[in-house]
Amino acid sequence: MTPLMLIPGMMCDGRMWSDIASVVPDRMVIHAPITNADTVQALAALILADAPPVFALAGLSMGGIVAMELARQAPDRIERLALLDTNPLAEAPEFAARRQGQIDRVLAGNLAAVMREELKPNYLAPGLRNAPVLDLCLDMALGLGPQVFVRQSVALRDRADQQDTLAGFNRPALVLMGEHDMLCPRERHDLMLRLMPQARLAIVPGAGHLPTLEQPAETLREMVRWLQA
Repeated sequence: MTPLMLIPGMMCDGRMWSDIASVVPDRMVIHAPITNADTVQALAALILADAPPVFALAGLSMGGIVAMELARQAPDRIERLALLDTNPLAEAPEFAARRQGQIDRVLAGNLAAVMREELKPNYLAPGLRNAPVLDLCLDMALGLGPQVFVRQSVALRDRADQQDTLAGFNRPALVLMGEHDMLCPRERHDLMLRLMPQARLAIVPGAGHLPTLEQPAETLREMVRWLQA
């Protein structure tokens, strides 16, 4: 059985994937960091250098963007692909312009404030019940630190369009999103489905941009279904 490679979102670590190992006990689960380079291409190359010859691949948000680059660089090594709450397009100019202000604040010592004020409010579905998830997001971000924030921000700002990559990927695929995702809306996921007509769409009720944490049971059920397809 092929290993399962998981790539987390921006300023997240393996905890973002909840307890996925418990629902796939027969698979090796590999958590791939995206912390040591400032381009998507280099991040993907670093992962591929240590990856098994063939593997199932899932990425969420920035992790999905890096996963698409893996599919571009080494399509024959990816047995199946899951893209969660992500975007195949290059960065829009208005978002790219906003990133520099965030970088400046973080380098001035305000990582926690940027996470609390600018990023975390957009992560989750509406409701106060998600306070523990927001606390975990902040803990993951502070553990990674400001330099990782800068490298990841630059990588996202300068990323390439991956529509051709997805159009050329013909293996089993899952496109999953939280019902209330404000960062990567439904239209982005519909685009990925058009590019990969073999893919299945899963929409997780009651979740925003981080369904693996907001609605872990439903999200992991969809991922197991994808792995068994």
